[in-house]
Amino acid sequence: MKAPGMTPEEVETRVITPVELELLGIPRQTILRSSAKYAIADITIDFEDGTDIYWARQQVAERLAGVVGELPPGVEGGLAPISTPLSDVYMFTIEGGNLSLEERRSLLDWTIRPALRTIPGVADVNALGGLVRTFEVVPDSAALAATGLSVADIKEAISATNRNDGAGRLSDGEKALVVRAEGAIRTPADLEQVVLKTENGKVLRIRDVASVGIGSLTRYGGVTKDGEAEAVQGLVLSLRGADASAIVDEVRARLETLKASLPEGVALVPFYDRADLIQRAVG
Repeated sequence: MKAPGMTPEEVETRVITPVELELLGIPRQTILRSSAKYAIADITIDFEDGTDIYWARQQVAERLAGVVGELPPGVEGGLAPISTPLSDVYMFTIEGGNLSLEERRSLLDWTIRPALRTIPGVADVNALGGLVRTFEVVPDSAALAATGLSVADIKEAISATNRNDGAGRLSDGEKALVVRAEGAIRTPADLEQVVLKTENGKVLRIRDVASVGIGSLTRYGGVTKDGEAEAVQGLVLSLRGADASAIVDEVRARLETLKASLPEGVALVPFYDRADLIQRAVG
C-alpha cells in the first residue's frame, strides 16, 4: 500500500498496525508478516499448502474493505497480482524517437501496458522508471492572503469543476438532442480558467493566485540502463502456473502489432526473455 509522505515509523503505526489487526484470524492462515518503508507498506500472508488462491484472496479482500475507512487520507493500494517471484517472463525498454522520460512513461502507461494486459496468462505489466505526468498548481501565498482564500479553497474549486454533467434533452421534431456540459480539465490552460469566486462583478481564477504547469509524481527510485542514463522499463508478469512459453510468444506478437502505432523512431528493446531459459532447460 502507498502512504505518501509518511516515514517508516508512521507507516508502521498508522497503516500496517490497523491492517494487521483486521487480517488476523483468517482461516488457514499460517504467517502474517510486514515491512514498512518510506511511503510504502508491504504486508504478506502465507496460507496452508493446498489453499485455493482465489478463495484466499477473497478472504483478504473482504477484510481489507473493512479497514480502508480507518486509514489516513491518501493511503491507497490493494492485493498484488496472482504471481510468484519467478513470474518475470519478459522485460523491455523504450528506446529512440528522442522522447523525454515523461513521454516514454506515458507511452508505456497508456498504449503498451493496456495492450499487453489483455493477453491470456498475463497477471500484470509493471511500468518502471520515467516520470508520471501531472498538472501542478503552485499557490502564491501573498495573492491568496490578499483575496482571503486558502489552499483548501483551490482544491475544492478544482474538484467541483473537473467533471462533465448532463443537462437534459432538447426536442427537435421527432428527434431528441442530449445536452451535456463539458468541464473536465484536459490542459493546464483549462486549469488556469477554473473560477475560485466572483465578487463585485470581478471573477477570480486560479491563474490569478497560482502558477499552473506540467510536473510529475514524486519518485522513490529510478531505472538506469547499462549504467549510462535513465530508462523506462516494462516488465510482464505471468499468472501463477501459466505457460510462460506461450505467454512470451503472445507478448512478442502483440509488441510487433504495436510497432505501427508507436511514434517514429521508437523501438521496444527486450533485455530479458524467459523463452531463452525455457528452450535451454527443455533442450
